[in-house]
Amino acid sequence: MSFLRRRSAATPAGPDFDVLAMDPGDWPGNLGAGLLPAPDGSCQGVFLRYDLFGGRGPAMIIGNLPEGSPARELADGQIPFEVAQLLAALDNDEPVEVLDTEDVPVMQGDNLLIVRRLKLSESRISCVQFDRSDNVLVTIASWDRPITDDLYALLKPLPAELFQQG
Repeated sequence: MSFLRRRSAATPAGPDFDVLAMDPGDWPGNLGAGLLPAPDGSCQGVFLRYDLFGGRGPAMIIGNLPEGSPARELADGQIPFEVAQLLAALDNDEPVEVLDTEDVPVMQGDNLLIVRRLKLSESRISCVQFDRSDNVLVTIASWDRPITDDLYALLKPLPAELFQQG
């Protein structure tokens, strides 16, 4: 996905990488965003929480984790950070693990993505992951709704202003 690139601002106000997600203006529910800080103040990831259920919990979490982010380091069977965030937001403390993965080719515009579909022990969670050309791992975790191929057409880089502290 050649339109994604690292930012090189002198003093970044948020992540130093583009965040690929759905535009909040296109989403009918509430949106929350979180940054994963490193001890040195750099951003080790961004996750966006999309709530369609009117405050009763998120419908979807999309995470962007750059290369080297500790949240990317998972043991066998361990769930991705975004799935853990989704479960925590839903107050679901049942143990969940990854049972299997499957690589599936998906077109996003003119780009071919190799999407990893994760099969989880909690069947109400759908989860997919793909690596971008700038080595940022995108993970999408959805509660009680499947992730279909048309979702990838809605993903786009969000403006840096969305993540500025003010």
